[in-house]
Amino acid sequence: MAERCAVVFPGQGAYLPAVLTRLAVDEPLVEETLRLLDSTAVRLGRSAPSRFLLDEAAPTLSELVDEAPADLHTALFAAEMVLFRLLTERHGLRPDVLLGHSFGELVALTAAGVYGLEEGMALVAARDEAFAARPPEPGGMLALDVSASRAAGLLVGLGEWEVTLAADNSPRQCVLSGPVGPLGRVRQAAEAIGITTTALRVPYAFHHHILAAVAGDFTRRATSLRAGPARYLLHSAILGRRVDDTDAVADLVAAHLVRPTRFTGAVRLLHAQGVEVFVECGPRGVLSDLVTATVPGVRVVAPLRRRASGSELADALHDLTSAPPAAPVHRPGPAWAPVGAAHDRTAAGTRDASAATETAVTTAAPAATTVAVGTATEEPSSSAAPLPDRRSVVATLRTLYANALGYPPEVLTDHADLEADLGVDSIKQTELFARAAAHFGRTLPADGSRLTSYTTLDALAGLLSALPAHATRAGVSA
Repeated sequence: MAERCAVVFPGQGAYLPAVLTRLAVDEPLVEETLRLLDSTAVRLGRSAPSRFLLDEAAPTLSELVDEAPADLHTALFAAEMVLFRLLTERHGLRPDVLLGHSFGELVALTAAGVYGLEEGMALVAARDEAFAARPPEPGGMLALDVSASRAAGLLVGLGEWEVTLAADNSPRQCVLSGPVGPLGRVRQAAEAIGITTTALRVPYAFHHHILAAVAGDFTRRATSLRAGPARYLLHSAILGRRVDDTDAVADLVAAHLVRPTRFTGAVRLLHAQGVEVFVECGPRGVLSDLVTATVPGVRVVAPLRRRASGSELADALHDLTSAPPAAPVHRPGPAWAPVGAAHDRTAAGTRDASAATETAVTTAAPAATTVAVGTATEEPSSSAAPLPDRRSVVATLRTLYANALGYPPEVLTDHADLEADLGVDSIKQTELFARAAAHFGRTLPADGSRLTSYTTLDALAGLLSALPAHATRAGVSA
């Protein structure tokens, strides 16, 4: 009997530059889908998403958040929809239910068939247009490494009624939202009693009533889009119920910006109803880590934790699908060609649109064995012995990176994203990995491999294991 499967759609933190480059070589469906989405984006006055998903010189997540949030949103939507088509049409995955997180709820609506690809892209554009038309007052968001109930008790005790829950991510992680001043007082109080906090890089207080005017404008714009019945069962973490008719779709659109995402409860409910495996339909693996923290031992599949080829995607899904896929068509290279001239940055009006928050931040991983590391970590080992087991390599990397960055080792979990979660830019990542390669006596790849494909300690440990023994130093591009 096949395992019951949920496909989960992440939000803003899921962006990975050029994430589809290798898949596009093997899978014609990638180019086919992007061609339609490119033309739709151009017609809407947006940049073609191919630029961000296929071009090796694509900007980083932090660059898009700061400079072109509308481009980030179209890229997220396109990446997740391409992967969903590969999962369901190419590999025959038949999900029992779909679940989105924050921005991912809009992608889930499209994947479920409520909106077509073109209407889904228009929905994303309408959201940005609503922010441009009704810019809200500044606000912020704060992640706390405690449960939502404990955070609520803290807010009551402080009497900070303007700060509210934005996301219940896992039993030990939630996100608060509110005006800058009150949010700063909450952070100070939380840290005073030993609660770890992380300020999210967002311009507004998402999932907060401060966005009511924007939500109203977004809802009005969305009514002009053609919607139909869902082809897949869809559960909303924002509504806390199934989205099974047009009224529920309208409710979700209206609530999307102002009500909290209750991801923990949604995951527990789906698991209680028989879901045994959660497949993350997007780059990285943020939601997979949250699911694991919420239901320990449940199976998760994150096929795009880093850039993958067609065969690697098939391997990740091999026992989830009912039949093996047809052999992929291998082509010489992923020639990306955005439609028209709109692959340049969007106009100033769309640049001002909001950067939607990805309120899922990485959960704590099990404690790793401490490994003593000398201070001269940049010197290569005297002998290029085989690497220790992966867990030990990750532990060593954790110590190396924590010492270099001045971070507490516990924040450098196995799957914490160095850029999205910890703010380590690509230049610093290159520098740190060069030190790590030297420490383990490994030679850096001569082809200038981009480290943006390997942005977690676990992924970097895997890359180290594939590198040859130290010989001549070579460059790794950021």
